Amino acid sequence: MNPEEYKNLSEVERLHWFYRTKRQIARYWLLKSYPLQQDSLLADCGAGTGLFALEMSDVCRVVAIDSQQDALRLAEQNVGKENVRRGSCVGLPLQDSSVDCITALDVLEHVEDDRLAVREFARVLKPGGVVVVTVPAMQSLWSDWDVALHHYRRYCHASLLKLFDGTSFKVVHWNHINVLALPIVFAARKLRPLVRGNTREKSPARLEDKMLPRWLDSSLSIAFKALACQTWIRFPAGVGLLVIAKRS
Repeated sequence: MNPEEYKNLSEVERLHWFYRTKRQIARYWLLKSYPLQQDSLLADCGAGTGLFALEMSDVCRVVAIDSQQDALRLAEQNVGKENVRRGSCVGLPLQDSSVDCITALDVLEHVEDDRLAVREFARVLKPGGVVVVTVPAMQSLWSDWDVALHHYRRYCHASLLKLFDGTSFKVVHWNHINVLALPIVFAARKLRPLVRGNTREKSPARLEDKMLPRWLDSSLSIAFKALACQTWIRFPAGVGLLVIAKRS
């Protein structure tokens, strides 16, 4: 992305129901799964503009990690240069057993060796530390948007959980998320190639990035969070997957 695209992304991340609510869901599970204190350290991996790190800075110390220079500049504006580091999920600029919690929100699909990323999470987490991961789900939803974003894959629950097999992690919760949006997203992904074939559109526009009327935005946000922050139903499908794992 160029600098202007990152600025636009920053605005979308701040206001849009999907990104806004995904951060709320990650915050909920962090606070539920680990006793974060003011001196605890949270590393947000693939932090982008640093907005989630900023929102968590009222609870604990934060470090925003990303590999893209334009994203790092925006993250520095949000959380301060001293709280931003250049790195990647497979090469975290952190010492062994130095971090209380890690978040990787829609990041692993961008990493070719995702198993190495999980091992790297285990290296830097303290014993008892927690990682919160979200990824796009269902290979059947694969579209030109995944290609444009340089995704290596979409996940099924088995492939995601397998990443934690044979590691020092114990998965304490997983579920499909963004469940109610699945029929709409599925239809859009399948119809889009037909629509694009009759237009001159050159770049994909993701359904999740469309700004919606306030009533619909709020309704989708409430449903997204309510279904993702419960443990009494495990959904068989959804647009995304959520995993919370604890290091032994």
